[in-house]
Amino acid sequence: MDRPLTVFRRHEEQLYLGAAGLVIAVAALLPLLVLCGQLVSSTAPASGPAATLASARIWLLLARSLGVAAAVTALALGVGVPLGFIFARTDAPGRWVAFALHAFPMFLPPFLLALGWFHWFGRQGLLGSETSSRALFSAGGLIAILVATFTPIVTSLAALALSAIDPALEEAARVVARPWRVATHISLGAIRPALALAALIVFALSLSELGVPTFLRVDLYPSAVFARLGGVDYAPGEAVALVLPLLGLALILLVAERRFVGARSFAVLGARAAERFTIPLGRWRVVGALAGLLAAVVGLAPLGALIGRAGLGGFSSVPAWMGGSLWNSLAEASLAASIMTALGIVVGRALARRRRAAAPLDALAMLAFVMPASVLGVGILATWNRSATAAIYGSLAIVVIGWTARYLIVSTRTIAIAVAQSPLHLEEAAAAVGSPFGRRLRRIVMPLHRRGIAAAWLLAFVFCLRDLETVVLFYPAGREPLTVRIFTLEANGPPAAVAALAALQIAVVAGVVAGAGVAQLAARTGPR
Repeated sequence: MDRPLTVFRRHEEQLYLGAAGLVIAVAALLPLLVLCGQLVSSTAPASGPAATLASARIWLLLARSLGVAAAVTALALGVGVPLGFIFARTDAPGRWVAFALHAFPMFLPPFLLALGWFHWFGRQGLLGSETSSRALFSAGGLIAILVATFTPIVTSLAALALSAIDPALEEAARVVARPWRVATHISLGAIRPALALAALIVFALSLSELGVPTFLRVDLYPSAVFARLGGVDYAPGEAVALVLPLLGLALILLVAERRFVGARSFAVLGARAAERFTIPLGRWRVVGALAGLLAAVVGLAPLGALIGRAGLGGFSSVPAWMGGSLWNSLAEASLAASIMTALGIVVGRALARRRRAAAPLDALAMLAFVMPASVLGVGILATWNRSATAAIYGSLAIVVIGWTARYLIVSTRTIAIAVAQSPLHLEEAAAAVGSPFGRRLRRIVMPLHRRGIAAAWLLAFVFCLRDLETVVLFYPAGREPLTVRIFTLEANGPPAAVAALAALQIAVVAGVVAGAGVAQLAARTGPR
């Protein structure tokens, strides 16, 4: 065997990681570096765009945004953690059906749910009045809608973590303590990394949210950035200056994730335990069932309002108002999810196997996710909106780049969690007989973790389908995704047609999630 091939085989894993790292750097790091360069060069003059940060209103908006995000996170944890216990550990009747209905809205753009609640409580809504409309179009209404939207994230992560606890820990505690004491003192402590991750995700998504506050006419910091890029206050230099505080917040969130979550999430979100104890509710079973029913109703109510508002007339007008937005969404999301999954196989496996080079790539992917979407959007604008890259910026490729940067951590962590649950000896045995790294990926890692890989692709795909706040800043003219189409039509389009397009988005996501659920069920119950 000639020497170059021998060297390649010896360093093949590092080369795969290097290639993945190059893609991640171009998608996520390059926009941040360009943005930082523009911040350094544009903030020196006191009369330049940096003067925007001297405005008291800007800092009040930032404080208000942080307050809203903190309130949403606290309330989502307060509601989601008990629901997670009810769905995962109690004998409440109908809990799994209620859990599925409760969880579904987290796969939808939050502003669609706001639109649904508007058809319930707006001035002309089904239960609307002047009082309900004022309550809806307020900071309190914004917080309530975001809590209803993001609580399922907390519920799902809590339930998943509870299902993965080692039964021996709880069985030992049950010898000397009652079930509820075991749940609050043992189980709750064991899932803290999952709850920290849930809090981080909810806070980051709440801080980035643009559609709901814009629809409810609540001024927040992301709206100020968007107004300077896509509104009447167009001033891209000021938008660059406005993202400076958000960069600092993103770094703080990254440090918090490294400190409180990190690799510990692998243990609490991994393979489900074969046996787990159930907390008998006794006379409280009715209360548990009612809590699950209420959670399901809160999730379904805005969706039902949208379908009812659309009516036959709205659905019949969908082809005329939809244009190519649905096909744009499906094509862009499929391509972005495929790229993220390919990167996730390489980086996620390396992360699970504790490869040193994987840690900085994971940190960069997490930074791109937790940073407010406006930061990434402004960075992508600054990087790709140039004559030399006009072919990329004016095509669907720019959307794929943005989504890959923002949601790569979803596929990477999903695959890492799956790989971390499997033994290393199969890969070691193949390496011992000279199997190249690429062949081990194709013949061992991918077949062995095909369910985790499929789940990673699905999650990345759905996150792309629901995205608005990232892509709304740089989507190519005439090639907008469905979420952007609905968002831009909401102000001036026919209400029935807008509701019908929202129902179409819901139907597409429901079809994808239901199809994945059926496939998972078939895989579990089918022949082995």
